[in-house]
Amino acid sequence: MKKDIRAYGYDRLKEEMEALGEKPFRAKQVYEWLHVKLADDFDEMTNLSKALREKLKKNYEIRKVKMIDHQISKVDPTEKFLFELEDGNMVESVLMKYKHGNSVCISSQVGCRMGCRFCASTLDGLERNLTPSEMLRQVYQIQKITGERVSNIVIMGTGEPLDNYDNFLKFIHMVSDEHGLNISQRNITASTCGIVPNIRRLAEEKLQITLALSLHGSNQEKRRSLMPVANKYELHEVLEACDYYFEKTGRRITFEYS
Repeated sequence: MKKDIRAYGYDRLKEEMEALGEKPFRAKQVYEWLHVKLADDFDEMTNLSKALREKLKKNYEIRKVKMIDHQISKVDPTEKFLFELEDGNMVESVLMKYKHGNSVCISSQVGCRMGCRFCASTLDGLERNLTPSEMLRQVYQIQKITGERVSNIVIMGTGEPLDNYDNFLKFIHMVSDEHGLNISQRNITASTCGIVPNIRRLAEEKLQITLALSLHGSNQEKRRSLMPVANKYELHEVLEACDYYFEKTGRRITFEYS
């Protein structure tokens, strides 16, 4: 099976190019085609030799997400996208247009196992985690479809990002990489229902993203009735982890409550 070339971070892509017998600067060119110019085909990469393009075609593929549905709000400039992944699973993404720029809300899992009472994403449980490449492709596809630059990303679609920790982390590094879309980490927000060990782990990663806590209950009993995760982590533990995140990163925490 051919390898997903969009799955490689910049340094890893350099290693791949060297393994093909190519000079390291080729990685910069290929990375730019994939993550800045958003090429969907190796033949679009016109500054690469035909021989290198053939080599790439033989060993790799540029995987895509396929748009199945596209809804545009009648009341505000919001657009919803339904994307199909290679295995037939579906994820939703949303484009929100503001004066300060375009925000894209992406999914981090197919389904979710957190079981929050108010959320439809969790009804059929967790199907699987999304790869960093699949998370990136939602952003890229929306940019390609709309022809507009994305400046903010919120990871608040289907799934719990901190339940897909390693893939989520790699996605953050790739989408904020100076060789790629180069979206400032300060313009990235991740929403969590409160997985305490991973909030603390994230605090140590030296990132500058904003963390949003799905609170939805001001006391432990109320929260437990709405969110099964509260059976595992008491409210005071979650808030202590949030304090720790702020201490370590200096980044504010936002709270979601409906």
